[in-house]
Amino acid sequence: MKRILFSLTVLSLLSPALPAFAADTVMETFFRGKTTAVGSFSAVNGVNRKFDVVLTGRSRGNTLTLREDFVYANGERDRKTWRFVRTGPTTYNGTREDVIGETTVRVDGNTVRFNYLVDLDPGPGRNMVHFFDKLVFSEDGKTVANTALVWKTIFPVARVRVDFKR
Repeated sequence: MKRILFSLTVLSLLSPALPAFAADTVMETFFRGKTTAVGSFSAVNGVNRKFDVVLTGRSRGNTLTLREDFVYANGERDRKTWRFVRTGPTTYNGTREDVIGETTVRVDGNTVRFNYLVDLDPGPGRNMVHFFDKLVFSEDGKTVANTALVWKTIFPVARVRVDFKR
């Protein structure tokens, strides 16, 4: 019995940890159903906003829909909905109501990257910023760290950090 336990222990130490999900389904697997997150937006002009968000994810066919319900520290609420359409084994096209055009999402192992243009003031005085998002999925499949850099023209103007958990 001791030999069997020793052998199993040695094998477990030598075997690499298996990821909780495959790269080609990392988005659908993690974001299916309800996911919660806490986040912050920190701008170079001193604006800092903390928020909580609840995501509701649904996957049908080749489309992953993520509804984001935000509650900011000051009580303000907002809702955004991403629609990601799978275009290949590790790529998607994404749209959201405040995003100008589409974004191309690329999955590389446990990391997802995409960038997109947002008009923060859709009225006559446009305020365009570019988000560069990076999501890193934990190996145990329980958390995702989302960091984003926000640029206006050629200058970085803010950072976003969102920590998702199942």
